[in-house]
Amino acid sequence: MRWLVSEDFALPLHAALWQCLTALTHRGDPVDPITVLWEAQHRGLLAHGIAPADLLTLLSTPAGSPEHWGAKVLQRALLTRAQTVAASITALTDDPANSPHQLITGSRRALADLTALRARWHQATSPPAPRTGRPARTPAAPRAGPPPRTAPTPARATR
Repeated sequence: MRWLVSEDFALPLHAALWQCLTALTHRGDPVDPITVLWEAQHRGLLAHGIAPADLLTLLSTPAGSPEHWGAKVLQRALLTRAQTVAASITALTDDPANSPHQLITGSRRALADLTALRARWHQATSPPAPRTGRPARTPAAPRAGPPPRTAPTPARATR
């Protein structure tokens, strides 16, 4: 799920666990509860009042399809970001000191974040496009205009 990032999670614990899982996967290490527990301890996650037994219980409980829950996490992140962007644009419009240019610029910046997240959402929820081979190259169409000029061949001197 390359489209999911740790900032998409609502709870910091879940975001930190996602970082542990992706780090293990990136290194090619096994992803099992004990290895994830070690990675969490290595990152200092257990120092924040989380008991190892609670973390093992969380990691060992089957939750269903990762793709399903990843899409749900991304959906929640998209809705939260949309709410944040709406509040930001509302604050811009409520400030009488902002000129129309400032309102447009600020709104576009706020919407750029939402657009990036929406693109990831689209990538996560749309079915993959069928892979086809490269299309064969067709010869280029002739250009409009006069025909190309060729230099005259020089006459050969005879002796």
